[in-house]
Amino acid sequence: MANWGVHYFDAIRWIVGETAPSAVVGCGGVYAVDVCRTNPDTTEVIFAHASGMLTIFSTFEASGQPLLRTGEIEIRGTKGAIYATMNRVKIVPEEGGRFQDKRPRREPLVLENHDGYKELDEAHARNFLDCVKSRSKPNCDVEEGHRSTSYALLADIALATKARLVWDAKAECVTNNNDAIGLLDYEYRKPWANNRV
Repeated sequence: MANWGVHYFDAIRWIVGETAPSAVVGCGGVYAVDVCRTNPDTTEVIFAHASGMLTIFSTFEASGQPLLRTGEIEIRGTKGAIYATMNRVKIVPEEGGRFQDKRPRREPLVLENHDGYKELDEAHARNFLDCVKSRSKPNCDVEEGHRSTSYALLADIALATKARLVWDAKAECVTNNNDAIGLLDYEYRKPWANNRV
């Protein structure tokens, strides 16, 4: 979750404009990969947001079948669904649920970029180096990285505690589970100290 997940959470947050979940729940465990590991190989984590949006993050090492119809990220909305990879964005018009009008709610769209990874990696590196020179804030600064990493760490804590965690993003604390609160921090190595209030 905290390895590749943070990259996906970063992209999802950027697309939808969210900064933090209001609650997190997860299920999973070590079911498929029989090696010395403690991190789950099979998980499904749901993040609830104050806006009403749900973010679902899944990893299934037990199965090589694709989870999505296409792409690596799926965003479902009332007008359509976005399926995205580093090189391609496909928007499929929404036709509504079973009891709704079936007319498409927008036009389909496909955008492709065949140099996605290379181009984006170079753009990130260039932006960072330019900001070192200019002292400007980079496109993906430490705060952005912290917010995306928080999703991954909260997912891990929800999986470890097997509980639905309520998250106060402003105070950066779990408000409903003492076991989870204990996992938010650790004993620092000297001379470092925890400066949380």
